[in-house]
Amino acid sequence: MRKSIPIFLLFITISLRAENIPVKLTGTDIGSSSYFEYVNYACTTLANTRANVFDGDLSNTFATCSQSGGWVGIDLGEKKIITKISYCPRQGYPQKMLLGVFEGANNPDFGDAIPLFMIKESPAENKLTEHAIVCSKAFRYLRYIGPAEARCNIAEMEVYGYSGTGDNSAIPQITNLPTISIHTTNAQDIIEKEVYLKGIVSVISDNGTHIYTDSLEIKGRGNASWGFPKKPYRLKLFKKVSLLGLPATEKSWTLINNYGDKTLMRNLLAFDLSKKLEMPYTPAAKSVDVFLNGEYKGSYQLCDQIEVATGRVVVDKMKVTDTTLPALAGGYLIEMDAYANQEISWFNSVRNYVPVTIKYPKDDEIVPAQSAFIKSHFEKMETALFASNYTDATNGFRKYIDTETFLRHFLVGEISGNTDTYWSTYMYKTRTDDKFYFGPVWDFDIAYENDYRTYPINSNPNWTYASTGSAATGVREIVNRIFSDPTILTQLKSIYAKSRSTGVITESSLLKVIDDNATMLNQSQKLNFMRWTILNTKVHMNPQILGTYEAEVLNVKNFVKERLKWMDNKLGYITSAVVEHEKSKLYLWSEGQTIHLEGLTGKASIRIIDIAGQLIWFGHAENNYTTSLSQGVYLIHISDDANRNTVLKCISR
Repeated sequence: MRKSIPIFLLFITISLRAENIPVKLTGTDIGSSSYFEYVNYACTTLANTRANVFDGDLSNTFATCSQSGGWVGIDLGEKKIITKISYCPRQGYPQKMLLGVFEGANNPDFGDAIPLFMIKESPAENKLTEHAIVCSKAFRYLRYIGPAEARCNIAEMEVYGYSGTGDNSAIPQITNLPTISIHTTNAQDIIEKEVYLKGIVSVISDNGTHIYTDSLEIKGRGNASWGFPKKPYRLKLFKKVSLLGLPATEKSWTLINNYGDKTLMRNLLAFDLSKKLEMPYTPAAKSVDVFLNGEYKGSYQLCDQIEVATGRVVVDKMKVTDTTLPALAGGYLIEMDAYANQEISWFNSVRNYVPVTIKYPKDDEIVPAQSAFIKSHFEKMETALFASNYTDATNGFRKYIDTETFLRHFLVGEISGNTDTYWSTYMYKTRTDDKFYFGPVWDFDIAYENDYRTYPINSNPNWTYASTGSAATGVREIVNRIFSDPTILTQLKSIYAKSRSTGVITESSLLKVIDDNATMLNQSQKLNFMRWTILNTKVHMNPQILGTYEAEVLNVKNFVKERLKWMDNKLGYITSAVVEHEKSKLYLWSEGQTIHLEGLTGKASIRIIDIAGQLIWFGHAENNYTTSLSQGVYLIHISDDANRNTVLKCISR
């Protein structure tokens, strides 16, 4: 026999369920001043008030006195779970709501607000458009904030939901990319690079299942990029954190605006190249959607701040008491920087007048002895490089320049066709040796065929760095001098050939990165170019107008295909032989008259026979084997512990 439920339990159950049934919510209207209130049209004020947005009448409207930043909302009196928002535009102005944002908050100043929904299509006129909200977080305050230069212009808004405390298990992301929402105190606009404003940041990721909120300070950043309508920013969080799972746990981060890069990915492509070429440190970055004070700002890259820190540039930490050797010797982070004279801590070198910014120790931490040391050490490097014995392995420039990082840094710049490689060049020094190490790579918005000064890059037989005036004073002379040592070119060829022959850098691998980024950015780029309608406009250094995002991406893909052919020809690279085996891969490649074998398993037996059938060399090698051969065609017989008995042909040129 079924047991009956006690009446009082049934009543509680029904009551609890009823609480979760969404209803139309009411409250007190809040928001900006209306346009008519601002101009004091006494006889028409009642025709344009915030109350109009909640009166059920679609024929009247609310417009703000400010063109941008205007908003209207509702104080619900207590926290509510929002399930639906309905809205209607001002008659005749539906486009004015495009990219408008609905935010929820629990502070009356909306300093902690997060976006719940952004209008991505012009809504219908004279009717309510409904949008379901899937958000587990509860809010007391809800508002609509109009897009830039739209004066809000909303006729009606309805909010549905139910009472509840809520949680952070499901927060809306505007696209598939993480959403970063920043609110400054009193919604102050960021108009300076020198002065930080205080605020709150929320980072929503993992399909809305994770939100990180912290107080922050924010200011502008960049040089040429600061002059664009879409601004770049520097963030300083209150707590150290690994944002979006990026390697460093730090307070300082950057938001890169990519205004002149219509693919929104050139930095990401170059950073991928840097990793492929095994640079010691490559800046970490992820694409995100950014909102500032409720306004959609576009598609950005959240990126490391270039600084000395664990997971970033790793050198010995300095103290103000480090004024004598050996502590005085490092570590340092510097930048050969065309904008150095705009910085606080900088110098010009004596010989080449290279402008150098001292990035670490920081401006407010460095002491005179440290400034004097790094300037002197940089000038020792210059002196050694331009001395008569500069090629000497012990006392020449190699004493002060790490050629491996120099050449890998060079290859990232040249494969990407970056005309800014030596406009801004980071270098660092550790305490343990005298060398300057090059890196990290940075700033590729005009790389990948995006600079009218070098367009079309692949038709020029010269290196990109030598084909443009985009270099800090004296830096091109440094690079030219390094390459005047013929062994440097040999080393460059070896690094490049290895990366090509071992399959690290191939056409398919580079194109896949482009395709993957284009897929990832697809939703965000559509919104970005609604906000910034520049696809049919030349901005910054654009050499041509392509008109669509797809055409911009295709342009980069075509450049990469041709650039690899250009690089192969420039460095005399011949496609390698690759032998597949279940245990390993065996690679054979040549650069000039040097032959490389890599991937041998155990102790291998090797015979080299020339085209006439004569034995040139017989012996054994483990793991890798390198030799020099006279010009000609050779057969290389290989037998190793992986039971490979292989004959490969190679050409020595």
